[in-house]
Amino acid sequence: MDDIVFPHQHILGIEGMGPEAITTILDLSESYVALNRQRDKKRADLRGRTVINVFFESSTRTRTSFELAGKRLGADVINIAVEASAINKGETLLDTAMTLNAMHPDVLVVRHPYSGAVQLISEKVECAVINAGDGWHEHPTQALLDALTIRRRLGKLAGLNVAICGDVAHSRVARSNILLLHTMGAFVRVVAPPTLVPADADRLGVDVYHDMAEGLKDVDIVMMLRIQTERMKGGLIPSQREYFRFYGLDVEKLKAARSDALIMHPGPMNRGIEIDSDVADDINRSVIPEQVEMGVAVRMACLDLLTRNVIANFGEDDAPGIGEGVR
Repeated sequence: MDDIVFPHQHILGIEGMGPEAITTILDLSESYVALNRQRDKKRADLRGRTVINVFFESSTRTRTSFELAGKRLGADVINIAVEASAINKGETLLDTAMTLNAMHPDVLVVRHPYSGAVQLISEKVECAVINAGDGWHEHPTQALLDALTIRRRLGKLAGLNVAICGDVAHSRVARSNILLLHTMGAFVRVVAPPTLVPADADRLGVDVYHDMAEGLKDVDIVMMLRIQTERMKGGLIPSQREYFRFYGLDVEKLKAARSDALIMHPGPMNRGIEIDSDVADDINRSVIPEQVEMGVAVRMACLDLLTRNVIANFGEDDAPGIGEGVR
């Protein structure tokens, strides 16, 4: 796949990404799924490249996935712990960006609690930037790995009916998935209590349901979301027990969906609050472990494509991170 064309310098969100670019990432990810299932999982494509994972918000799952992806492609991978970062000593976000830029990385992978922070960093550095989740805005690689999981199981994305359920209001995962699924021709509905539906739901083009039986009727995919209590101000749900009673996915509520509907969750799961163990661990319908596996492959594809662009645009000797910066 040496002749791949990927017209993006950064991956900051699904918004603005067309079906061709999404398909390119998913197709390349397939080759990395196969590689990751071999005994020898290492390649040297990114030998000599530097990937820095900068997480201003903790996330063991996503950071580990990016770290594995970079190392399996042969890159030098550095993780910067938020607790030890200079930003906690008063340094501004832009100062941090300029400091990282001076180290000449090839790719920065950035997670930040504030929407738009990753975009701002991308405007101040010379290397490629991947958004690993910013505030309530976007989490593009999660949507891409979800799409890869669905496509591998059902063979397509177009025409599928997908229900995204739970804390949609605070979920960057939901926003990126809605954008991607619409772009690829799927139909999306959200199922949530009124307090957890985003104010711009109409603009997102989704049908809104407040009843699980109605919202799950005949869908192909049930995508559950984590309750993000750390982002909530005030009591948006009466209690966890009440929430599970009306909106937690269990065997009874799942009967409304198609009998072969897939069950998804971006993790980490709160069992007994968002989802019951009987459906989370259903080996015939739950694809939750598969989502984790696809995450590494998708992130390998993203790193591969962005570093190909750097070399294509600047050449081996002048690419940022190798020679002098060019912007």
